[in-house]
Amino acid sequence: MQNSLRSQLNELAQSFADGVLAAIRSASLDDLLAESRGGRRARGGGGGGQPDPLRKGGRLARRTQAEIEAMLAKVLARVRATRGKGLRAEEIRKALSLDARELPRVLKEGLRTRKLKAKGQRRATVYRTL
Repeated sequence: MQNSLRSQLNELAQSFADGVLAAIRSASLDDLLAESRGGRRARGGGGGGQPDPLRKGGRLARRTQAEIEAMLAKVLARVRATRGKGLRAEEIRKALSLDARELPRVLKEGLRTRKLKAKGQRRATVYRTL
């Protein structure tokens, strides 16, 4: 009796393992990678849409230069609306509903291209347009 139970369990385990291997062999690489990452799709791959700028896990998705320039244009418009008064980074972030990690790269690009100028230090830095 114990022999038949053991052989029956072995047969079930073998058929299960065969079924798992068959499913893995028939799956696409994107599906396998998504499962190994806990259900998340690879960035930019196979999902059909744009990657979310704020992915779960707290990391930002890589942004293209065009996306940075588009965000800089929004920042410039918002800063110009102050009529020379300028805004701190925190005020810009709130006005444009941005995550705190999205803004430093945009501000740095604005300073590098001389579209923005900064006065002050750390949190007291005020950004103005030229």
